[in-house]
Amino acid sequence: MFARPFTAALLLAAFLPAGAALAQPTAAATFQTNDGSAAGTATLSEGPTGVLLRIEVEGLDAGWHGVHFHAVGECSDAKFMSSGGHINHAQEADKAPHGLLNPEGPDFGDLPNLYVAEDGTGKAEMFSGLVSFDGQGERAALFDADGSAIVIHEGADDHASQPIGGAGARIACAVLERAE
Repeated sequence: MFARPFTAALLLAAFLPAGAALAQPTAAATFQTNDGSAAGTATLSEGPTGVLLRIEVEGLDAGWHGVHFHAVGECSDAKFMSSGGHINHAQEADKAPHGLLNPEGPDFGDLPNLYVAEDGTGKAEMFSGLVSFDGQGERAALFDADGSAIVIHEGADDHASQPIGGAGARIACAVLERAE
């Protein structure tokens, strides 16, 4: 019953250039630590309802770490405060509070936590339906006039308390750049 459509799909896929059927906008970022050391990468792919984020890091302390999209594409100072706060582009009075579990949240920058193993490496794949590359579907734009960054914090985000879920200091930062 399903053989013909399935076979047709396989044949079609065999004749398309690699990735042609799934072409989508992509972006990348390289993490640096507070001392300027390289700490890994992030790749982003935009889909119709949000952004898929894949993170691979090394050289971080073991355990859970908060991860957020920050409003400014800059990681120039040692504490990464130049990246601003979380993406939250609503008018000041309408800004959502922090937290994926907050009944009045989340803000546009909220993401799940990243787990780093005892050897200092971490890998995660996360999806956010709160952002897009250019503001599609009324989602926050990652590539607005001042860009965006991804920040990793020293501890876990509890996804509810203000302002950053108790995640602590910023320990790694990566500026988002569109892939060519």
